Amino acid sequence: MSWRPPGYRFTAKDLVKALCSDETEQSLLLMAAIHGKVELFADATAWNGFLWLVMSTFKVDGKPLYTGLELGALKTSLPIVWL
Repeated sequence: MSWRPPGYRFTAKDLVKALCSDETEQSLLLMAAIHGKVELFADATAWNGFLWLVMSTFKVDGKPLYTGLELGALKTSLPIVWL
């Protein structure tokens, strides 16, 4: 289908690079997806990997920095088709 933008599949590693740095190819793809120039796809396992990393490392006084609701809102706001 020529009307669809090119698609890319993100792994958990790609998702981390896209969301945690603005100087990676993955972050550039994420920005391109925001502008509708590409389509991004990812398995639920990619999100689970990112979620594990965030919940395990981003802590204040031993408690996760982000709530489940905040992380859920982040997931729904991303221009990614979850498979």
